[in-house]
Amino acid sequence: MTDPVARAADLLKEHRDSIDRLDAILVYTLAERFKHTQSVGRLKAEHDLPPSDPAREADQIERLEHLAREADLDPEFARKFLNFVIAEVIRHHEKFQS
Repeated sequence: MTDPVARAADLLKEHRDSIDRLDAILVYTLAERFKHTQSVGRLKAEHDLPPSDPAREADQIERLEHLAREADLDPEFARKFLNFVIAEVIRHHEKFQS
C-alpha cells in the first residue's frame, strides 16, 4: 500500500468504528424509548384510553422535523423515521388493549 492509500484505509476504519458506536447508541436508545412507550401502552389499556394520540403525534413530528433542521439532517427522513416508530408504538399499544 502506498502512503495515501494506507491513510485512506485508516480514515475509513475510523469512520466505520464511529458508525458502529453510533449504531449501538441508536439501538440502546430505541430500546429505552420502547420501554417507556410500552409502559404508556399498559397505562392507556388500564384506563381505556385510545392507543393513538394524533395531536401528540403531530406535535412530535413537527418537533423532530425542527430538530432535524437544526442538526442538518433531512427533515423528511426524520419524519419518515418517526412515523415508523409511531406505527410500532401504536401496534404495541393495540396489543395491550386486546
